[in-house]
Amino acid sequence: MNFYLTGIEGMPKLLECCKDPLPYFKKKVYEEKFKQLYQMNFETFDAIEKGYNSVIDKEQFLENMANALTEHAVEMVNSCKRKSDKEHLQMDLNMSMAVFILPMVLEFKGNSSKPLSEKLTNSWKKAFPKSNIQAAEFSFIEEGFHKKFCYITTAVCESFGKADNCYELTLLRDYRDTYLASLPDGEALIEEYYDVAPSIVKHINQKPSSHDIYYSIWEQYLSPCINMIEHGQMEECCELYKKMVYDLKDEYFLQ
Repeated sequence: MNFYLTGIEGMPKLLECCKDPLPYFKKKVYEEKFKQLYQMNFETFDAIEKGYNSVIDKEQFLENMANALTEHAVEMVNSCKRKSDKEHLQMDLNMSMAVFILPMVLEFKGNSSKPLSEKLTNSWKKAFPKSNIQAAEFSFIEEGFHKKFCYITTAVCESFGKADNCYELTLLRDYRDTYLASLPDGEALIEEYYDVAPSIVKHINQKPSSHDIYYSIWEQYLSPCINMIEHGQMEECCELYKKMVYDLKDEYFLQ
């Protein structure tokens, strides 16, 4: 087998099989879809590993593999005629890279896996300077569903330069995972939130005014929620939390 050829031809196919990632980035279906895609592309990862272990110039070998994928992504984006279509496709490609392709590369756990993930992220950022994808393992992402990461609150805090473990995020996550989850309809509300939140964040991020939108979400919903929690107004916070989910779903989910 020509390991180089198998790898270089397989890398662009990763993007093709991971199209439209959003419907599969949900707690109930993500694990199954990830494993399916990983098995579909195992031959590519295996060929890259064997080629990497046998070539002299390992850096150049992996760089070629990474560029094969990135160049195909650029061709896909450039083939879109409308600016809005280009932006939508790039958001989908960024998500495919972050939640499927890079985790699959790391899942192989070979000598080539981590350095290939680094080559991929570097190549991707050169091609798409506005992107900020990072390599994360499947287990970390899957664990996030069970820890109930807050996509919208995280996006808001990131837009303000706040860390993932900042006071506001920690307080709201604790409220959600303790008080809210204990309510009769709490789990159902949380499930609904995590079904719609990634799409809401994706559509907000596509807008030039995204920072202003996040500021408005902070002022209208999150800051008052934090104040309510601090003053023990748990039920009031719950009602405002529900309003946030439904309002943002109506405005941004189907754009």
